[in-house]
Amino acid sequence: MTAEEILQKLKNKQYAPIYFLQGEEPYYIDLIANYIEANVLSESEKGFNQVVLYGKDVEVSTVLLQAKRYPMMAERQVVIVKEAQTISDIDKEAGIKQLEAYFQNPLPSTILVFCYKHKVLDGRKSFAKTVNKHAVLLTTKKLYDNQVPAWINSYIKSQSLQISQKATMLLSEYIGADISRLANEIDKLAINLKAGQTIDEHLVQENVGISKDYNIFELQTALINQDVLKANRIVNYFEANPKNNPLIPNITLLFSFFTKLLCLHASPDKSESAISKSLGNRSFLVKEYLQAMRIYNYARTVQNIHFLRIADLQSKGIEGGNLSEGDILKELVFKILHPIPTDVLAE
Repeated sequence: MTAEEILQKLKNKQYAPIYFLQGEEPYYIDLIANYIEANVLSESEKGFNQVVLYGKDVEVSTVLLQAKRYPMMAERQVVIVKEAQTISDIDKEAGIKQLEAYFQNPLPSTILVFCYKHKVLDGRKSFAKTVNKHAVLLTTKKLYDNQVPAWINSYIKSQSLQISQKATMLLSEYIGADISRLANEIDKLAINLKAGQTIDEHLVQENVGISKDYNIFELQTALINQDVLKANRIVNYFEANPKNNPLIPNITLLFSFFTKLLCLHASPDKSESAISKSLGNRSFLVKEYLQAMRIYNYARTVQNIHFLRIADLQSKGIEGGNLSEGDILKELVFKILHPIPTDVLAE
């Protein structure tokens, strides 16, 4: 089942005895567990009938002891096991046998929730098959980078709001595929908005910690326009504010830009419509990429990707000795703006 399907059933008060929530993306696991914790029981019922356990503090027998209790003055009880992957014997034969026995014959008056984060059960083993057969099973996956804009648009729509293409790009590029952080930032943006209003790039810049004039996107624009003065101002600002402008994410974003540029150079169709399609139908980026293609031909684009790889190694201490993040970025930007002749580079 999908997270949306599970939530809809919960909202319709269609409860199952066991929920097993597993996977790499914790956002949906927390979303469902938090909904159950907040909404299944009334406040007066929670005192005696709702238990939250943490995997590192319990064994399987402790969890099942709680699950086999009958509710007091209520129709049901709720037992939530957070960080269930850290239960000491959940992957041992004795613990698995106990769990399989309970899953095959659960107490109908108990809602037992396992939050099994950052990993999944081995589908070839009997316990995974038992879970799949007898529990509501959710398996979550991390978003790919190219799925982030669609997720943002869908989440904004669920809030009865709208968002501009540029604001979507800022959020997806600046925050990335961290759904929990994306949702948190969007929720903050939505606080003072009414249904139907639009989140634009100015609102994102003002509220998500992106400086209007000194951010990676402005640096990218300066590189495209060969604006040496502006690029150096931004690099100096980054060096003076390292906590808000960490090097590795900035290298990642520039690497993404130049790899997209390389793909466009290699594409046989360089029409505006084809470029827009390649960029996820973000037509407002077409002129910027066309300008970049004029400034950085195929050879320079390949060269810049090479420079970015070196900077990435330097940032991880593999090359470059004791260069600071500021020095690494200064050297990188200088190389991008002042290309090295290919015969020199070959030497």
